[in-house]
Amino acid sequence: MPKVNSYQDISQIDRESKKDFIDRHSPFIHVADSAKAGEVLAVNVKMGNEYVHPDELDHYIQSIKLFNGESLLAEASFLPGTLGNKAGHAEVVFNIVPLKDLSLVAISYCTKHGLWQSDPQVVKVSE
Repeated sequence: MPKVNSYQDISQIDRESKKDFIDRHSPFIHVADSAKAGEVLAVNVKMGNEYVHPDELDHYIQSIKLFNGESLLAEASFLPGTLGNKAGHAEVVFNIVPLKDLSLVAISYCTKHGLWQSDPQVVKVSE
């Protein structure tokens, strides 16, 4: 299993000195903090918060996966050139239908710098 990088594993000193590198490789989940059971919930995953990621033949975001705990809920794959061969934010909206509380984590894969994991996002689901 390849190493999975995450914001939490990087020291505060390294976070500041490598902020642009870390940010552009980290997936960020944007989702409501509550939802209704059985209703569609939009989960937006965006690569990078402040900094954009390259979109080159040998260096691009190849995939974004969304997990609830250990269960894979959805995934999206990208090819080089998806962003027009310009640096940008790879982004995807997953529409899921929750039945119980969620603990969402996104994993992304950069073809040059490996796997990156988001911070967990909890969604409370009511009846």
